[in-house]
Amino acid sequence: MRFFLISDNSDAMNGLRLAGIEGTVARSEADLRNALEMAAQQPDIAVLLVTEKIAETYTATLDSARAAGGPLLITVPSTGGGAAGKDRLTRYIREAIGVKI
Repeated sequence: MRFFLISDNSDAMNGLRLAGIEGTVARSEADLRNALEMAAQQPDIAVLLVTEKIAETYTATLDSARAAGGPLLITVPSTGGGAAGKDRLTRYIREAIGVKI
């Protein structure tokens, strides 16, 4: 099981790379779609981390990816921070495995 990051900037990607999480920077919706397709084709990628800015900008694209199945999509705070990230993470964990944390 691997994690993969789709970020709006290289700072987040480089930071998570230090923790062993590979990723890509999506500067457009086409970049995001390509990253989602690539991740869906790799069965060892189980969790996709997506920065808040990407999630807010391309909501419909990510909703379609969630509906199609595949890796679990989790929104993480962008480099500027964000309080909504924790709430989203706990909601996705609850939806995915039924555990409230």
